Amino acid sequence: MITIKEVARHAGVSMSTVSYVLSGKRSISEETKRRVEQSIVALGYHPNAGARALASSRSHVLGLIVPLRSDHNMPVIMQFVSSIVASARDYDYDVLLLTKEAGPGEAHRVTARSMADAIIVMDVESADPRVPELREVDAPVVLLGVPDDHQGLNCVDLDFATAGRQMAAHLADLGHRSIALIGSPPAVYERGTSYAARLLAGFQHETGQRNLPASVHSCAADYESVSACLDDVLHSDRGTTGLVVHNEAVLGPLLLELRRRSLEVPADLSVITLCPDDVAQNLAVPLTSIAIPAEELGAIAVEMVTARLEREQAPEVRLLQPRLTNRGSTSAR
Repeated sequence: MITIKEVARHAGVSMSTVSYVLSGKRSISEETKRRVEQSIVALGYHPNAGARALASSRSHVLGLIVPLRSDHNMPVIMQFVSSIVASARDYDYDVLLLTKEAGPGEAHRVTARSMADAIIVMDVESADPRVPELREVDAPVVLLGVPDDHQGLNCVDLDFATAGRQMAAHLADLGHRSIALIGSPPAVYERGTSYAARLLAGFQHETGQRNLPASVHSCAADYESVSACLDDVLHSDRGTTGLVVHNEAVLGPLLLELRRRSLEVPADLSVITLCPDDVAQNLAVPLTSIAIPAEELGAIAVEMVTARLEREQAPEVRLLQPRLTNRGSTSAR
């Protein structure tokens, strides 16, 4: 079935221009109108009911796809959601929150029924099965995350690979000669979540380049799992003196268990983490950290998707550079 996106590409105009030609809601030059009409005839385009509704009016709603899973850290997820909702209101848009774990087809369903003018997608996987569909949706789509195959897609995220490298380098530069990464819960890695995979790749790249002994430990958020994880991390054979933690939910139990074991941060063990600033600075021991800039990322995602509602733009990937704040939880060895 021919889509409005294909008509726009054939005519060399934006999708909104095709919509205005179909609806007559805006004045379009005769030359442009003729070119669009010729493309419609040449391609045999027939707008369906959803497309006609989208052409004639906007819902002024942005769809936000964020499946809520048991392994998600909800306070952090809600920071992203709150930022997107607040930023959308600045553009006079509301947000339709789509939390069901739906597979490919969800974005098309929502836009084809004129429930939303554009889509923001969270919880992006490295080999995300939704990618082929997202390329074909007749509406702007922005991913808050970066799949491995991101050609033709609009994405924004923190540069997690660089963050992994920077945290490993921070400990190495302080003289640590054996470090560990306490990472996300097993389900996050099994699902191939993009941010976790990219941070792990950055961490392993840096430690490999430096020939720095390093171990990786997936950890669930319950206290028993944290305790068992520390048993492995701190085994005498490893000689671990520095921790990189990429799992916000374990930070509280982790510090509590270290205290129970009479281990002081940073005198006995240096700890650096990736998490929101407010989390890092309000723990029992304020932690040196790289921030998850949820507010900034959410605002950029909204800015990108609304800009594409107004005009055709080339796909882009924006990666925010990590910002490290030293709160004294790491020290030289």
